[in-house]
Amino acid sequence: MALNAVEQVTEQVAADDFEALEDKVYRTIERYKASRQAQAAAERDAQRVRQQLEERDEQLVALRREAVQLRKEREEIRGRVEKMLEQIESIAEERAS
Repeated sequence: MALNAVEQVTEQVAADDFEALEDKVYRTIERYKASRQAQAAAERDAQRVRQQLEERDEQLVALRREAVQLRKEREEIRGRVEKMLEQIESIAEERAS
């Protein structure tokens, strides 16, 4: 009888150990799944940020081109205004003479 009781206790401990191990394995699987989902979400976010950065870079290039063009136009207009002012001064000098 005592031997039978010891075997039952040993079997019960082994079964408890197996259940604990099984629980740990399932928790590990769930953590793995959660980490894979988090990684996939992070990769999607990173891709979105890269795309936004690329769009911002394109906007920056376009704005730089526009700034250069506006500076050229400003210089051209400045030259034209200076030419008109010279003509006005010349007319004013002729009248003064």
